[in-house]
Amino acid sequence: MNTGNLADLLSGAAQRWPGSVAVIDTAAGLSLTWAQLDAAASGLAARLAVQGVEPGDRVALRLPTSADFAVALFGVTRCGAVATPVSPLAPRAELETVLTHSGARLVISRDPEDGTPDAPVLRPEIGPGETFTALGGGEDTAVLSYTSGTTGPPRGVMLSHRALLANLDQLGKLDPAPVGHPDRVLIAIPLFHVYGLGPGLLLTTAVGATAVLAERFDARQALRACTEHRVTVIGGVPAMYGELAALDRDELGEGLATVRLLTSGAAPLHPKVLAAIREKTGLGVFEGYGLTETAPVVTSTLVTGYPKPGSTGRPLPGVEVRLVGPDGSGEPVPLDPDDPEDVFEEDGDGTGLVAIRGANLFSGYWPDGAHGPDAEGWFRTGDVGFLDSDGDLHLVDRANDLVIVNGFNVYPHEVEEVIGQLPEVAEVAVVGVLDERSGEGVKAVVVPSPGASLSEQQVVEHCESRLAGYKVPHTVEFAGKLPHSPTGKLRRVRLRG
Repeated sequence: MNTGNLADLLSGAAQRWPGSVAVIDTAAGLSLTWAQLDAAASGLAARLAVQGVEPGDRVALRLPTSADFAVALFGVTRCGAVATPVSPLAPRAELETVLTHSGARLVISRDPEDGTPDAPVLRPEIGPGETFTALGGGEDTAVLSYTSGTTGPPRGVMLSHRALLANLDQLGKLDPAPVGHPDRVLIAIPLFHVYGLGPGLLLTTAVGATAVLAERFDARQALRACTEHRVTVIGGVPAMYGELAALDRDELGEGLATVRLLTSGAAPLHPKVLAAIREKTGLGVFEGYGLTETAPVVTSTLVTGYPKPGSTGRPLPGVEVRLVGPDGSGEPVPLDPDDPEDVFEEDGDGTGLVAIRGANLFSGYWPDGAHGPDAEGWFRTGDVGFLDSDGDLHLVDRANDLVIVNGFNVYPHEVEEVIGQLPEVAEVAVVGVLDERSGEGVKAVVVPSPGASLSEQQVVEHCESRLAGYKVPHTVEFAGKLPHSPTGKLRRVRLRG
């Protein structure tokens, strides 16, 4: 069991590679070596101690993907406090909810208006400080990460030093390792999200690679950053790859000339996007699956050995996955039927809720650790999935996204795939809405491709030719865009009205 402190990753990198570039902040035009980043984190830890911050206190980080965030994360954890990231774009009401619920002592922010009487603002500063010995580690909470709250109020996920370090160990056991010391990793996903924080910043620190940080993603700016800083690895989300896939082959190929590895997570990657990237660049996009509660990576097609459309791959070394029923009962994951299409049939389809066990699991939800792993170490997610004949995980949907029409299960993902086959469709979301006759009805919200002409009748007829009647949308609405979280997750709850 790993008993260290997250900040030990930084001090270790500073000892091994003091003069190597740790972070390149593209927005600020700033570069820091590992020695400089380590000194800045110690300086912040000392400032926090002077402010009266004690081990276990929560300190909110309301910062973009930047060198400031990296210093803040390691400074807060080094002094034994709990880093509580909040999106810098979150509205004031959401910030106040997190500050109140977490009981934060301070807010590290560039905006002096972000504080409250109980949690004043501390402005980020990057400067040297005397060595500050790390306090705490192991089972102590390192990061309190609030989920997006798409199905209810946000919940604080308690991630211990042990859980976050364990996931880095699990990723490091992949062969070949996804990131090594010579790599330069473009991180344009939010560091306040555990996907950017763990497989992004923390993994880069663990191996002493260089993190090339961008506050927001713009496809052409990202390509310029890749060229200028000789980026070799990109960690992204589907929306990013969708933007890249839309670019000209020559422009994309030139921008990604130094890149050897593309990874995607946080939401499913459409096979069309994967195919377009490969066709234009020769690079595959390796997909993974994870949750905030698993710190975060569970499976990856890096384990499979090749990108596999529609699949999130196999469990990392040291992570166990099985499918269970709603009551938690179940055996290790069975293989799906020979015909993968059978998983969408209503009779014993081989799907189940994904349950996970491993040293990377969270300690429960703030403040009392409720609803964490069970007595045997298993955590039951809200994701429905199945395994194919190779043992690779396919996610069907969130359990709470399931639509039940006259007692029959409808998985939105299946209907979305069918509608997405229409060339006039840029994006689609399917949700369940109340229906007096059938209990629930299927509603599709379609974003047409630019300049496309598409009618409700065309969508319905296309579905009728490919789906059982109860799966065909009763309602089709058209929209300019769909609501997404900062990491690209579709927020279906906003579409049900």
